[in-house]
Amino acid sequence: MLLLPSKLLAQNDSCHLRISILTCAPGEELYATFGHSAIRITDSASHNDIVYNYGTFNFDEPGFYMKFIRGKLSFYLSTEDYDSFIADYREDQRNVTEQELQLSCNEKNNVATMLEENMMAQNRTYKYDFTFDNCTTRLRDLVEKSADTSVRFGKVVTGNKTFRDLIYEYLDKNDKQWSKLGIDILLGARMDVVMSPRQAMFLPDYLMKTLDSTTIDSRPLVAQTRQAVIATAMPVTVHFFSGPLFIGICLFVWIALLSFSKITFVKRLLAALDGLLFFVTGLLGILLVVMWFGTDHYMCKDNYNLLWAWPTHAVAAFYMYAKKRPATRYFMIYSVFSVVLIGCWFFLPQHLNPALLPFTGLLLLRSILYTRRQNKLA
Repeated sequence: MLLLPSKLLAQNDSCHLRISILTCAPGEELYATFGHSAIRITDSASHNDIVYNYGTFNFDEPGFYMKFIRGKLSFYLSTEDYDSFIADYREDQRNVTEQELQLSCNEKNNVATMLEENMMAQNRTYKYDFTFDNCTTRLRDLVEKSADTSVRFGKVVTGNKTFRDLIYEYLDKNDKQWSKLGIDILLGARMDVVMSPRQAMFLPDYLMKTLDSTTIDSRPLVAQTRQAVIATAMPVTVHFFSGPLFIGICLFVWIALLSFSKITFVKRLLAALDGLLFFVTGLLGILLVVMWFGTDHYMCKDNYNLLWAWPTHAVAAFYMYAKKRPATRYFMIYSVFSVVLIGCWFFLPQHLNPALLPFTGLLLLRSILYTRRQNKLA
């Protein structure tokens, strides 16, 4: 009995690690829109306080932009002193929430060992994937692999939520309408697949919420939660009149009115605009094909935006005002196809951004007017 307290003390001393998940609030920049996750290990024996970060990449890497576009950019695990890590987020006025994990000594040692193994030169890098393998999913997998028994993750996503639904929550909250349009153009139908509760943890906030209701062998995974950084929330103003939908409607109405002008200068201007409009649309279509078949971006495949952004427009644009019948038939076919597409817009397997409707309507209008004019000339 006299020896028992000393044995318990020895056991407690051996468990000198404290492990917690850090969830950082979204920032203003696009790359920070969805927040960030990292893991902190505090060692009371060595007095080390280290943050492990799976979201690091190197701008100076040879061929950086081409690798980024092709989905072959390597991300890697890095470490940083906790105080330095927190100082950066405090300066950026971004909240940081810390969840201390209730792990056994063996599980804590497992986490520390896995992180040290991942820090080895041959293990540090990995091919980043925004939805399936990122700085957040790596922490989910780390916790799961380190557990002595099975981990039962909580369920925080209700209903038939898709990847796009969750991304929209962040983009709408920060009024990033143009970023939302760009994402909707580049990312295909796979973004509209209903997620499993596990897949929802690709976003930092959803990992944090899930961990709050997660258990390991019937014990809660999170021992306690605290705010490491408390920032003042800035109000977000929605700027509808500078958004893509309003500007698209205005552009459609303006060009539609000019389309019926009898002024020679206006007709020549619209003829030049037609060539530019269809050429740029064709280039966009080529980009979508390249992103689908020529890159490793999983979510860029099966892209229904190709239904309005035909890659062949890049060539057809140069034949719009040639006296050749094939060009007339081409734009007649595109007109019929566009009418069907607009009618089915909200029923496709992929969510197409509503701001693209005025643009698609403009392509349809100019195609119809061009076909009618060519038929009269013939």
